[in-house]
Amino acid sequence: MKIDELVENILNSYETDGGINKAGTENFPNRENVVSVLHDIQCLIFPGYKTAEELDSINLRYVTGQRVNRIIVLLTKEIQKALSYKAVQHDVNSKVEDSHCFGLAEKTAFALVEAIPEIRRLARLDTIAAYNGDPAAKSGEEVIVSYPGLEAIIVYRIAHFLYECGVPVLPRIMSEHVHGKTGIDIHPGAKIGESFFIDHGTGVVIGETTVIGNNVKIYQGVTLGALSVKKTLQDKKRHPTIEDDVTIYANATILGGETVIGKGSVIGGNSWITESVSNAKP
Repeated sequence: MKIDELVENILNSYETDGGINKAGTENFPNRENVVSVLHDIQCLIFPGYKTAEELDSINLRYVTGQRVNRIIVLLTKEIQKALSYKAVQHDVNSKVEDSHCFGLAEKTAFALVEAIPEIRRLARLDTIAAYNGDPAAKSGEEVIVSYPGLEAIIVYRIAHFLYECGVPVLPRIMSEHVHGKTGIDIHPGAKIGESFFIDHGTGVVIGETTVIGNNVKIYQGVTLGALSVKKTLQDKKRHPTIEDDVTIYANATILGGETVIGKGSVIGGNSWITESVSNAKP
């Protein structure tokens, strides 16, 4: 078979099976662009740790300005795509106003950049929690450059901000990108308090309606999940609530929207919990 015929067969499959993200008002956000924005935001949160760049007091302002501009331009573009696509999917007969979606997208992009100092504050508390919670950690800087749990939490905090702003798709692209890197799956809809520490991390799953308080520590393989429910119940609270100062050891599974793990509880490894517990100790 000739090259032209091979190409034609592929093009025909685009027509019959779809799955092509064409440019235009209604096209879907681009994963590579979203990941690029995410990388720039992470570099603003902890400058000089993720890239081979030499930062000093002279060039820091310039580098920061470059990143902020890139983030606003590219993030606005991708949020606009997401909003336009959602509008069309919601009402196939509607005519999407590009200027309206652009205005909302630009406003949200600026809001995220404005929130970076607060995200940095939370990330610093998460770093301290990891350092204090892991005897193997030799410094906060070591945590920043090498701990997958911290990276997953930082990306969660970025994605959660966009999720709370009502941005479709992009938060999930961010969370699934870091899920692939770290093995830690945190839905951007979860609500997580300050000083959160995930030790080791591989296999951790935190569902969309999970609520986690302050000073919580969990280990690898922990699932904060939902009991099986119908699709029609997707807007209900399906995942557990973990109150302040709780420790959950490896491979514990805690399920259900009405399940509450009380303040100060310690949940042993390999536990299976579908009912609330109060002040549990091993």
